[in-house]
Amino acid sequence: MALFLLKRLGQGLVVMFIISTIAFAIQDNLGDPLRELVGQAVSEQEREKLRDELGLNDPFLVQYGRFLKNAVQGDLGTSYFFKEPALKVILTKLSATLELVFGATLIIIFLSIPLGVYTAVHPNGFTTKLILGWSILGISIPVFLTAILLVYFFAVTLGWLPSYGRGELVPMFWGWETGYLTLDGLAHLVLPCISLASIMLPLFIRLIRSEMVEVLSAEYIKFAHAKGLSRNRILYIHALKNTLLPVITVGGVQIGNMVAYTILTETVFQWPGMGFLFLEAVTRVDTPLIVAFLIVVGAVFVVVNTLVDLIYGLINPTVRLTRSAQ
Repeated sequence: MALFLLKRLGQGLVVMFIISTIAFAIQDNLGDPLRELVGQAVSEQEREKLRDELGLNDPFLVQYGRFLKNAVQGDLGTSYFFKEPALKVILTKLSATLELVFGATLIIIFLSIPLGVYTAVHPNGFTTKLILGWSILGISIPVFLTAILLVYFFAVTLGWLPSYGRGELVPMFWGWETGYLTLDGLAHLVLPCISLASIMLPLFIRLIRSEMVEVLSAEYIKFAHAKGLSRNRILYIHALKNTLLPVITVGGVQIGNMVAYTILTETVFQWPGMGFLFLEAVTRVDTPLIVAFLIVVGAVFVVVNTLVDLIYGLINPTVRLTRSAQ
């Protein structure tokens, strides 16, 4: 296990190096940050002086070398707009984004497993056809349109739930705050979490269904029936365990994708997370903040995929032993 973690750490460092290179390389194509930093009345001489002070006139390799030297020390630059370290600004918004991803993940887990198993066990049922038909519709509708429809029906028309913001928050640790511990905070989480989950839930229902259908035709399942084991034990202990192996692999990638999808969800619900911050940074051409965002999202992908591999090994010990032997 320790050897596997060291190997994945090395791979993660290579991935982060590539991500940082790409993120830093594209910043020159995002626009001129001086446009937002200074007004129109500033002379060209003063602009050039400021560019020299910021190091924007240095060659790319010089700028990138300086960036890497600071990055290994935890300094990803200073936000032009907030006048604070970009990483600090990102981390203050990270808890809000992780709240949405966590809530959406819970919705996906608790709905996709029973619905996926049900549609596999009852392939010709009327309810199964409704679920699969709804899943096609769910995959087809963009997440921002789902968010707008939820706001219109449940916030504007019915007035049951709030349409924007995080609501009442309570402190947790490291200066982070959460809305999961207050009723008002939970009410503000419902619509954004449903919206974020809507694009992934149909995918997981269909994935679990297809894997479950294949597993149920396996010989060991027929043998379990012959032994007289209960139906629920066969479905949810023997069959589901093997069904979840590929689902976990796909799930790791999709959870990372949800961090990116929060950009649309947070924009509709005015959710003060990383996605909403990223759009503001693009509008202001706040390149240090944009680069920091891309690196943090890349780090989330690396961490999530490493955890997925660990969970995969716990569920399927043969995978863990094979990796250990390597």
